[in-house]
Amino acid sequence: MKFVRKFLFHRITFLFLAILVQLLVLIGIILKFNEYFIFFYGGSILISMAAVLGIINNHINPAYKIAWIIPILLFPIIGGMFYIFFGGKKLGKRAKNRMISIGNKTRKALASQESILEEMESENETAANQSRYLQDYAYFPPYRNTITKYFPSGEMKFEKLKEELRKAEYYIFLEYFIIEEGEMWNSILDILVEKASEGVDVRVIYDDVGCLFTLPYRYDTKLEEMGIKCCVFNPLIPILSPMINNRDHRKLTIIDGHTGFTGGSNLADEYINKVEKYGHWKDSAIMLKGEAVWSMTVMFLSMWSYLRGIEENLEEFKYDNNLLEDNSKNGDGYIQPFADSPLDDETVGEIVYLNLINKAKKYVYITTPYLIINNEMVTALSSAAKGGVDIRIITPHCADKWYVHAVTRSYYRILIESGVKIYEYLPGFIHSKNYISDDNYGVVGTINMDYRSLYLHFECGVWMYDCNTIIEMKEDFLNTLKVCKEITMEDFEDIKWYKALGSSVLRLFSPLM
Repeated sequence: MKFVRKFLFHRITFLFLAILVQLLVLIGIILKFNEYFIFFYGGSILISMAAVLGIINNHINPAYKIAWIIPILLFPIIGGMFYIFFGGKKLGKRAKNRMISIGNKTRKALASQESILEEMESENETAANQSRYLQDYAYFPPYRNTITKYFPSGEMKFEKLKEELRKAEYYIFLEYFIIEEGEMWNSILDILVEKASEGVDVRVIYDDVGCLFTLPYRYDTKLEEMGIKCCVFNPLIPILSPMINNRDHRKLTIIDGHTGFTGGSNLADEYINKVEKYGHWKDSAIMLKGEAVWSMTVMFLSMWSYLRGIEENLEEFKYDNNLLEDNSKNGDGYIQPFADSPLDDETVGEIVYLNLINKAKKYVYITTPYLIINNEMVTALSSAAKGGVDIRIITPHCADKWYVHAVTRSYYRILIESGVKIYEYLPGFIHSKNYISDDNYGVVGTINMDYRSLYLHFECGVWMYDCNTIIEMKEDFLNTLKVCKEITMEDFEDIKWYKALGSSVLRLFSPLM
């Protein structure tokens, strides 16, 4: 009875019922005007034709276009309207103007670093070209004077995160896709409450869909009562809207402007293996200390300004770099935190990944929970492998979503035939999103190799060149390989035809997952 009561009064139940009512009303309208069906049908066809033309002339990825055009053509009566409700990623005019204003402030706050780019170019022109793209098109410049610390597990990141949070003197900013009450979050919350009582400016952003089943409704109000400022990203409302597609998938912690964390792990117990959902959970994260944290601070404050509808003086939150520890001032390599937005038509995460693959000379090692990729990515991986580059990809063995895992596996064969080596993490689920290339380049962040991360979500990452951390990432990858199973062509011999057919159908609609 307790479970039934919880289900009946859960927020998702009310949302589902509200959507159901809207669908029933729509069906009722169709039946009511059944005698005018020919006009209704003609209007639906026109709407679907307009939707297809709009999709064709859009700048979105071709695979994403195909995934929408096919169902519209198969179901012309409802396909066009369904795309209008769920297929877009458009902001209202008022929200768009506010986002543009905030974007302009972001660009002003993040000054170009031409001297650093010139220095990098003198060492490696290829690296400078990749870095310049992030500065000129994502508006996030490169930095020196920053040290990095790589964490090969969520548990290690968790312990260091608590340690650094206790040192906060001015502000703590957290932005996470998922927060769930449990040992991990509760211990962090205790620190946040203590710091807020000391006068530290504590702010939290969480995604409403990401926390739909993990936090009570109006949890933001509870945090505000504790002295913690809180915003909920894109609250889920029972109205059909394309904005439901756009989620805040970032994982960011910024402390006093000089220390920042990002990576794959959210703030929930499965990320530190206190609870088991899909076997052992393997994740990764990175900590920055130094000048590069300013970009992460601006990322957070830009999102905060958008959600609160306010304009803050970003410079007030900038840390005085003259106070940086000596080891930060002598940080190795080049560090470039960056963000990716689905609203600017610039696929930053995808281009960063493609640049690393296309420019690699020796190897590219990748860990990703999902491998749902378009033709450009398949071509890049296959071409690099055919050219002699050692391409290795680790994916999970235990699935968190069976249908997504089926689509991931559907890409194995074409990649393996091209020379790409695919491995599955046998202990369970690997959630880290890492790229390592040629001992020179590394990326740690939140960006999965799937359509949602690459095109629909707000994401972030850290691009690195010539850092000691890259070698640590490589060692972690090679150690992980020891508990992985390599997928070979022999693994495809006994696959049943109906499973292959099912994977093909799912793959067709993979951009919508």
